Amino acid sequence: MDREEILAKAQKEGKEQDLPDREAQKSGAWLSYIIGVVLLILVDTVNGFVLHNVNRGADFALFSMAFIMFLTKYLRLRKRHELIVAIIWGLLALSMLVVWILQLSGVL
Repeated sequence: MDREEILAKAQKEGKEQDLPDREAQKSGAWLSYIIGVVLLILVDTVNGFVLHNVNRGADFALFSMAFIMFLTKYLRLRKRHELIVAIIWGLLALSMLVVWILQLSGVL
């Protein structure tokens, strides 16, 4: 295989993936997640002061998103620290689910 064939093959493979588009989507996803976390903290704080109660359902959803994000990252990269972070987020999500169910049932 000569240089021209290798170059043509690389260009053909590259047409399937638009790297700037993928990077923009990736950074947009991170930014939206961070803004979501900040807004959820704000909403939880206001609810705590005004209503004297914080609904943990939204916390459960947010923690579940983080769990899935780090679990997916671990499954692709197989890095141990990604698995540890995923487990921590998973435990936090599970605890928020339990608290939310207890809130819905009137126990809390």
